[in-house]
Amino acid sequence: MSPVKTAIVTHGHADHARGGNDHVIATADTIEIMKRRYGENCAKKFTVLDYGEELKIKDVAISLHPAGHVLGSAQVLLQWRGQRAVMTGDFKTVPDSTCTPFEVVPCDLFVTEATFGLPVFQHPHPKHEIEKLLHSVKSQPERSHLVGAYALGKAQRVIKLLREAGYEKPIYVHGSYKKLCDYYKSRGIDLGDLKSPAHMDKETFRGEIIMGPPSALKAQWARRFPDPVVCFASGWMHIKQRAKQSGVELPLVISDHADWNELTETIHATGAQTIWVTHGREEALVHYCRSQGLNAEPLYLQGREDEDEG
Repeated sequence: MSPVKTAIVTHGHADHARGGNDHVIATADTIEIMKRRYGENCAKKFTVLDYGEELKIKDVAISLHPAGHVLGSAQVLLQWRGQRAVMTGDFKTVPDSTCTPFEVVPCDLFVTEATFGLPVFQHPHPKHEIEKLLHSVKSQPERSHLVGAYALGKAQRVIKLLREAGYEKPIYVHGSYKKLCDYYKSRGIDLGDLKSPAHMDKETFRGEIIMGPPSALKAQWARRFPDPVVCFASGWMHIKQRAKQSGVELPLVISDHADWNELTETIHATGAQTIWVTHGREEALVHYCRSQGLNAEPLYLQGREDEDEG
């Protein structure tokens, strides 16, 4: 993605937010996350737009509405001459105590992601996946549990789910998590006791949970942990072969993207008659929409690259 004069940024993941734009419009949380990830001067000018607040650019009214994806994530509503168009960015509708819940925004045109836009993708309740992890930790106290989770959003959500399930022990986290976990804590999201695993004896980690980005799971960093049960938190863990190829022993199907049911239910809830589908399994969702009597088209956007991987 090339820098532009004015960018409306839905959230802080690298496939949606980049440095170098002249002017960024986003929620306060997204702007703060961008500054922590890409530098204080990652844009020449920032405009904070609170959820529901309108900003006029020429004769178009712009407002941001909760997307439920990660902290600060937003859908974009554009209003022009009585017409309403919503761009979801990435979203999910299931409850997540680390970000503001998704809000249905009535519209005429709905532009939706489709990361998991196939009927086979129906995510289990995340609490069930956390129970799997805790059962494994309890039943294999001689092993460490190494959980791969992306640094923005997924990591904090998994940590919070563990705390909500009653896990009070320290969680050891990769250094790449620090800035974002500190920011989440500053926003009142209690992540409990997080510790660095650096300079600690290998035996310390038996029976413990350690978390890091997926890239670290096969790196030198991971070799300090004894007989690790390799876990990975992602919607893509639905696909057993993908888990196996990645060397994942305990797949955790925890996704920050809407599954098939969330996608189809949200489309109907908006009341939109025209649906544009992008970023994923466009054709299946387009076919579904047309079968429901809706006008639907796929958008094949160039320059997209995944960061959070589901």
